Order: sequence, then structure tokens, then C-alpha cells
Amino acid sequence: MEKPSGGADKYNVEAAEILANEAQHLPIAEATPIYEQLLLLFPTSAKFWRQYVEAHMAVNNDEAVKQIFSRCLLNCLQIPLWRCYIRFIRKVNDKKGMEGQEETRKAFDFMLNYVGADIASGPVWMEYISFLKSLPAINAQEESHRMTAVRKVYQKAIVTPTHHIEQLWKDYENFENSVSRQLAKGLISEYQPKYNSARAVYRERKKYVDEIDWNMLAVPPSGSCKEEMQWIAWKKLLSFEKGNPQRIDAASSNKRVIFTYEQCLMYMYHYPDVWYDYATWHAKGGSIDTAIKVFQRSLKALPDSEMLRYAYAELEESRGAIQAAKKIYESILGDGVNATSLAHIQFIRFLRRTEGVEAARKYFLDARKSPSCTYHVYVAYATMAFCLDKDPKMAHNVFEAGLKRFMHEPVYILEYADFLTRLNDDQNIRALFERALSTLKPEESVEIWKKFTQFEQTYGDLASMLKVEQRRKEALFGAGEDGTAASESNLQDVVSRYSYMDLWPCTSNDLDHLSRQEWLSKSLNNKLEKSALPNGMARLDKASTQSVSSTSTKVVYPDTSKMVVYDPKHNPGAGTNAFDEILKAAPPALVAFLANLPAVEGPTPNVDIVLSICLQSDQLPGQSGKGGNPTPLQSGKAGIPAQLPSGPATSELSGSGKPHPVPSGLSLKPTSNRNYGKRKEFDRQEDDDTTTVQSQPLPRDAFRIRQYQKARASSTSQTGSVSYGSAFSGDLSGSTG
Repeated sequence: MEKPSGGADKYNVEAAEILANEAQHLPIAEATPIYEQLLLLFPTSAKFWRQYVEAHMAVNNDEAVKQIFSRCLLNCLQIPLWRCYIRFIRKVNDKKGMEGQEETRKAFDFMLNYVGADIASGPVWMEYISFLKSLPAINAQEESHRMTAVRKVYQKAIVTPTHHIEQLWKDYENFENSVSRQLAKGLISEYQPKYNSARAVYRERKKYVDEIDWNMLAVPPSGSCKEEMQWIAWKKLLSFEKGNPQRIDAASSNKRVIFTYEQCLMYMYHYPDVWYDYATWHAKGGSIDTAIKVFQRSLKALPDSEMLRYAYAELEESRGAIQAAKKIYESILGDGVNATSLAHIQFIRFLRRTEGVEAARKYFLDARKSPSCTYHVYVAYATMAFCLDKDPKMAHNVFEAGLKRFMHEPVYILEYADFLTRLNDDQNIRALFERALSTLKPEESVEIWKKFTQFEQTYGDLASMLKVEQRRKEALFGAGEDGTAASESNLQDVVSRYSYMDLWPCTSNDLDHLSRQEWLSKSLNNKLEKSALPNGMARLDKASTQSVSSTSTKVVYPDTSKMVVYDPKHNPGAGTNAFDEILKAAPPALVAFLANLPAVEGPTPNVDIVLSICLQSDQLPGQSGKGGNPTPLQSGKAGIPAQLPSGPATSELSGSGKPHPVPSGLSLKPTSNRNYGKRKEFDRQEDDDTTTVQSQPLPRDAFRIRQYQKARASSTSQTGSVSYGSAFSGDLSGSTG
């Protein structure tokens, strides 16, 4: 069996489980390095710690056992491990007489102080009570002390929501009655409400606890469904405990929350958000020192987490510990050579807040020499000098210095332009754009041209505005933008010039139409260009264009030259034979329905509009008789047929040889009759399901259409009225009640 190694298999849970099982059958000398390796990867695995310590207990290696317990107990608050600890303590002190009994009692108190709130701690409370009852009492005073100690433990146990709370309550009642029935009545009545509250909280807590996998090993989050479900389960339990459902005192409630967080970290050990929540919960409660300790523990668990380091530094700075916070920032920077630009920026801001302008400037001068320094550092420091120090000259000098290094960065150019815009320095803004556009490649200058155009539209006159737009089209002709309309003006240019923020000189439909027309124009021009060249020349030109574009732009675009808008009218001969074959095999009702479908332009017609047209059509597909000829339907108002033709066609479709007369309730009334008349007439119309469904005006949206169809179907099945099928399928059926 190979041991877990680094890389992707470092936290291989299955391999770790197999290795731990094999270690149980090895001599302690061979098993020790295996356990140490496993616990290095899974330091909060109570199961592995228990196997490790039991292996040493089996060979009576007491010193090793004590050392192992000192390493794991406080970080692994799990009942089986702690019961193993108390078993070891009782074994060691069993033959030491009174001194050993006192040590055992202290060990029980120590254990219940840490894990007594566990929902599975009932057996521990029972074991402690049995231990106290077994202590010898030489005189009445010692007996009284022993009974008092037992009573105190019982009274703590019966208000703790555990699996054995009901059994503990029965034992407590028996205990008090055995001591004094008169005293028991008062004590039991006093603790009965507390016990009832604890039992109710236990039932609620059990729902949350049952969702948790207590055998799960702590691994870094991988996004699996199981891990996310466990994370949610722990969040629910923590929220439940923070709500203090038992309404106990604040100290006891906080102790339970701490216990729940510590248990959660046994399984969510690699989740930075859990560490952060735990620390901030302490900080909000006023326990800043405890929050600091939690952050320190979190950095041992996740040493590479910058998020936790910044949160830790923030807490230190907020309480005035500037030097402690500075050390954290310096630990993020490391030796400075491999420090990220973000680390430089945040340290500059920290120095500006805590030590002043000069300290920040001095560090910036050092940071810009770092090989890992990017344009972000220049932008951040220049912005800070301009906004915080109110020093536009310094900010301008920083931007100019950075321009020598980052002229090839479009984002830096845009940030510099924004700064100059704040200064209202339009002359230098135009000069900056010209310098940048003269050095950047066309494919890299798209955003610069866009910003330049927006600037002229806002601050320039009409001549400069039009000139820049024309230059932009010419420059981007080979960069994949505005390729077919480099020298042409279109209405979209007008829209761009005369829009402001979210205000447009046209409607959204107009914008969609303009975009579609632009795409169609490009497609048409591509067709014309290719059709004007011989096949060989077209292929050669295509190959050369592809080679040039691949070397210059490194962007692969789809070939849209053959994309056309589907319209049967444009090419009526295409697919005619195949379509005719389909029509021959289709039922006559479907053929008639297809013939009545409206012609819709575009590849993706609006479904709601098509359905609405179909439903409002006055023509319904006819039914075929024996000879296959369609039989016309007599229709009444609103396009709804007044009666069904009796005969073979009706029999075939309805499944019955008998003709089905139309119920009188289907006689249609004018829709205006509903808007006036007496209440009785209105009620009578509402009771008549057929009239209500069939005579309503047809809806125009898809949701109402579906409701309309469901109402038709339900009215047919319930009232036995004639169902005329669906306008989409052309089916026709009749049934009587």
C-alpha cells in the first residue's frame, strides 16, 4: 500500500482510510510513522488520534499516551476520543487510593467542561455519576458531601440536551426519592421546567445533528455536493446554537456556541470562511484576545490564505496594535521579490493610514523597483496621492513615470486618461490618446479608440467628433471590428453620439433592428466579395487572410459567410421533394393545420405571437371522411364551431359509432352580454363551465394560452361537453357525460 503523497493525492481520503486500517495490524514501532504521517495531513481526525493512542495503550506505553493526548484532546472534541482518555486516567489512578480517586474526579470535570455539551455526552454523565456513587464514605459528613456532588452532576446533566436526557431525568427522580421524598418533591418541581426545555431543545438539535457526517475527514474544499451539504448542515447548527433556543444565561450559551465552532473546525478545517466567522463572532462579543488566537490558529491551518491574513491585520489595526498589524503585512510581502502587486498596494495604504504620507511614498519608491511590480501599483499610488494627499502634481508625475514602462497596457492608458479628465486637461488627454494609439497594435487599441471617441463626444466639437470616429473605423478595419463599414456612416453612429448614460434617442426595438441590419449587411458584403473572385483566388485569399489574422490577432472568429436568414420564400425549391414526402405521410388534419400556419420572418420567431395567431385563427383544420376529403366545419362566433358533423369521420376520431349531439350549453352569446345584466345571469354564466371556457376572449400571451387550454380540457372532462381539441394538433373529439 502506497502512502499518501503530495499533489492531487495528498488528501486522498480512501487511501488514508486503507492506510489507517493496515496500521492497526502492525507492531507499534512500524505503525507510529504511519500514524504521524496521517495526522500531519488530518490533524483534526479524532478517529486517527484514537487509533494511534489505543495502539500505545495496548502496549502500556503510558508516556507516549500522555503525549498524544496533550496534542489532540483540545482540538478534537469528540466523545469516543475523550472516553478513551478517561479510561486511561482511571486505569492509571485505579491503584492510587484516595489520591487517584481525586485525580479521576478532576479528569471527569475537565472532560465535561469541554465535551459535556455534546449531544452524545449522556454516557459520560452517567459514568461520572456512577463513579461518584462508588466513592467510599467513612462517616455521615462524607456521605453528605458525596450525595451533594452527585446531585450537582445530575442537575447539570438533566438541563443538557443529550440523547440520554430522559433516562438521566428518571435516574435523578429515583436518586432524589431515595435520599428524601420530602426534599425530592421540591427539587423535582423546580427542575421539571428546565428539563422540559432541555428535552425540547434536544429534539430540535437532533434534526440538525443528524445531517452531519461525523466520520468525514477534513479536506480542502473541492466543490463536491457532499462537502457543500456538510457545510450547509454546520451553518444551520451554528445558527441554531447562536439563537440560544434554551434561553439559558449568556455565558452558558456562548460556551455551547464555542463548542459547536470547535467541532465544526474538526471537519471544516480548510474552510477560511468558518475560521473568519469564528474569529469575528468572538470579536463582536468583545473577546478580542480570543479572536486573535483564532486567527493565529487559522493561519497555521491555512498558511497561504491572504484573506485571513488581511482580516487578522484589520483586527489588530482596529484595536490599535499597529506594530502587530505591520508584522502581518510584512509576512504577506515576504522577502519582497515574489510579493504580489496587491500586497504592495495594501501595504502602501496601511502605511499611509498609520505612518503618514512620507512612509507611503518611501515604500512606493522601493516597490516600483521590484520585478513583480505592475501598473496597478502606479495607478493605486497616484490615485492615493491625488484623492487623499490632494497632490495632483505628484499624481501626474507618477502616471508619467509609469507611462514609460506601461505604454503597452491599455488599462493603464485608460486610468491615466480618467485622471486627466478629472483635471479637465483636455489638451494632455488628446496627446495621451495620440501617443498610445501610435504605439499600440490595432487589436490592442479597441478600448482606447472607444474611450477617445467618448471623450470627443463629450468634450469636443462636431468636427473633432466626426474626425475621431472616422479614424477609429479606418484603424480598426483590420482588427475585426467595423470591418465592412470602415468608410461608411450608419445610424448606429448617430445613436452613439446622441445617447447619454442610460438615455437613448431610440427604442430598444430600434436598437435590435439596427444591430440586425448591421449583421445582415456584413453577411451580404462577405457574400459579394467571395462571389466576385474565382474559386481558386477565393481559396487563396481565404488561406492568406487566415494566416495573417492568426499571426496578428490570434483570435479565431466563426465563418459567418454562409449564415442566412431562413425564409422559404427566398428559396422555394430547396427541400421541396423531402417536404412533399413528409406531407404525403402526414394525416390530413396536420396538413391542413400546416397550410394555415402564418409565414414568420427570421430564424427565431416569437413563440407567443405564433401561438396567439394560431389560436385566434378563424380556420380550423377539417376532418377527413372515408374518402379522405376534408369535411368543413360550421363555425359560430369567435371562431368556435357550433356543431360537429356526424358520420364516419366523427366516429373514427371520437372512438364511438354514435353521433354526438352538441349540448345546448354551447350556444354562444355575445360577449357584451357579460358586462351587464342581473346578478343571477352572471352566476348562471359562471356555473356554466362550457360557456365560461369557450366564450372567453382569447389571450395574447403564452402563460394565459396554457391556462386557456387547461381550462378547456378540465371543462371537457368534468361536464361531459364536446371538446374540439387543440388548435395546434387539429384533433377533434366528442364525448358525452
